[in-house]
Amino acid sequence: MEFLIPRFKDIVDILIIAFLIYQALLIVRKSGGYQVLWGLLFVVVLYILAVIFNLKMVGSLLSAIRNYWFIAVVILFQPELRSILARLNLPRELSKVFSKQEKSSLYTPLIDAVSSMSFRKIGALIVLENKRKLHEYIYSGEPIDAIVSMRLILTIFNPKSVLHDGAIIIRDQRIMAAKVVLPLSKKAEYVRKFGTRHLAGIGITEISDAIAIIVSEQTGQVSVAKAGKIQTNVAFEELLQILTDVTK
Repeated sequence: MEFLIPRFKDIVDILIIAFLIYQALLIVRKSGGYQVLWGLLFVVVLYILAVIFNLKMVGSLLSAIRNYWFIAVVILFQPELRSILARLNLPRELSKVFSKQEKSSLYTPLIDAVSSMSFRKIGALIVLENKRKLHEYIYSGEPIDAIVSMRLILTIFNPKSVLHDGAIIIRDQRIMAAKVVLPLSKKAEYVRKFGTRHLAGIGITEISDAIAIIVSEQTGQVSVAKAGKIQTNVAFEELLQILTDVTK
């Protein structure tokens, strides 16, 4: 009966697994992912029952997709897995994979908002912070500190909103501030051609590595300023490519 007596390393092994399960359940509970979790558990139980009762058709179907279960878990619980990795302080290279995927989730609401404002000819100035932090400009505006969403961006730039004048600054996936006043470009070639909104977008990129997205109130055209230069009449496919290049 000695094999039933746990050794010290067995106890440590059990405690580590219990800790990981506990942390995972806490994160899933906070993020509201229980429905997905119960769905996965149902599939696992169904597979076990199919094996026990020799249900060939069900067993064959579940066996075919068994190799993709891990991929499905990674996709569905990407934010939760990233939180677990952060808590465990695993190597930066591993967490960077999730960080890049998280950044890519910024594209959809941002481009959808820009597309909507372009169609409706609503003026907007969106600044994406890069390595050079824009603390002084964030503090000059109205603090927001909210996750980027299409609805929030459209609300901010609604002409009836008190926040629509000025720029918003995005850091990672959060809108840090709205109604931000930016320095204007003083280059003669731009001053003669563009208004205040475009000059502000160019100006912030002259003194930082930020990217500025400008929607014209007059024409609805989308422009992108980077490194003190501006590209006008940017298609949404081009905008997506620019954002992708920035986050590489």
